[in-house]
Amino acid sequence: MSALREKVLDYLKARHAMSIASCGAEGVWAATVFYVNDGFKLYFLSSPTTRHSRNIAHDARIAITIQEDCADWHEIKGIQAEGRAVEIGGAEENRARELYGEKYPVVGKIAQAPAFIVKALAKVRWYRFDPEKFYFIDNAAGFGRREAVEFRND
Repeated sequence: MSALREKVLDYLKARHAMSIASCGAEGVWAATVFYVNDGFKLYFLSSPTTRHSRNIAHDARIAITIQEDCADWHEIKGIQAEGRAVEIGGAEENRARELYGEKYPVVGKIAQAPAFIVKALAKVRWYRFDPEKFYFIDNAAGFGRREAVEFRND
């Protein structure tokens, strides 16, 4: 595995929130969701009634960003990617739930979760983001430094 791929996978595992940019009948929209990764596949959940879920149903093409909050441009680091989001089910949904529960224990231990979490999880849909273009930004390596990441849909 290349050093860049390894660095990016470590970065993905250490972060929790990604912003999604989507477009639908109501126009463009951005939303932030929690995610979990399995390699470069990113899984997230959302209510099907949210604007970004309605947009995904209309047009599966989305862009995402994952970044740290910082005050100095030298510290800017993150991910920019574009690809497709698809609703998942069956064995893949079960795998996504398992991974999500490992990263977010309140979801993984559903029997011990607060009632509002159980109620909310009963209404969500699970999605997979399949990147087509994927970039890692690291201003510590140079202003505007952006490297394309090869991932082969793994």
